[in-house]
Amino acid sequence: MIKKVTVLGAGTMGNGIAHVCSMNGFEVNLCDISEEALERAMATIEKNMDRMIAKAKLTAAAKKKALKSISTYTDMKTAVKGADLVIEAVSERMELKAQIFRNLDEFCAKKTILASNTSSISITQLAAHTSRPEKVIGMHFFNPVAVMKLVEVIRGYGTSHKVTKDIMALSKKLGKVPVEVNDYPGFVSNRVLMPMINEAIACLHEGVAGVEEIDTVMKLGMAHPMGPLYLADFIGLDVCLSIMRVLHDGLGNPKYAPCPLLVNMVSAGKLGRKSGEGFYVHERGSKEMKVSKSFA
Repeated sequence: MIKKVTVLGAGTMGNGIAHVCSMNGFEVNLCDISEEALERAMATIEKNMDRMIAKAKLTAAAKKKALKSISTYTDMKTAVKGADLVIEAVSERMELKAQIFRNLDEFCAKKTILASNTSSISITQLAAHTSRPEKVIGMHFFNPVAVMKLVEVIRGYGTSHKVTKDIMALSKKLGKVPVEVNDYPGFVSNRVLMPMINEAIACLHEGVAGVEEIDTVMKLGMAHPMGPLYLADFIGLDVCLSIMRVLHDGLGNPKYAPCPLLVNMVSAGKLGRKSGEGFYVHERGSKEMKVSKSFA
């Protein structure tokens, strides 16, 4: 039975995962390389819980209990001690994740399940860096974690049926809707979503329509909650580019080649919300959707 969960990485996804685990009765260890990152994460978790209290979705007593269940660490070996499940939620870099999984295989008890929150990197490849491929699985949460219901549960080539069943059950206990998928480039979500975003960027690049026009068509015509270009900014253009490259390399089809405009924007540091500008300008504290001067 899974009781203790360690989350590696205290960024947006990591603190969100720690948040939902703590609210659903799990003992949580949150680990990052710096105390500053951990302090920011805990402040974010508390702020998000306060929002839930304001909406009557959480009580002050439940908040206090959840926060008390989270411990923070900067040392991975200490953070994973006694963990039944480790969820890796660091940046989407294969070499970094591979090293983490090698370390986890060494540091963790043999019973420990090793999961990755990767949005595109092969679970089978990550498992190959361990001596326990049957216990390696993907848990692809969506941002914001506390709100979004879906968890893609990615079964690697060697992932056991029992581990898959346990992670499906755990996801439900977290209040999520788990969907089991097999380990192929982009899984389901990004294999469908990212080519659409890439095609929207190509429409802009080729002068088919402007930023707002493309997003309006998809919002009003296809009932999407936000347009693909705004969504790309929200995700991070560097992340979009990384996933498109995984699709292109893994599937070998020219249709998955990233649009040159996407490549250039990432090279120029225009990464979307995280950098303050992408297809839109993102001013701290402002909810106005203002198109970047580059496309206005």
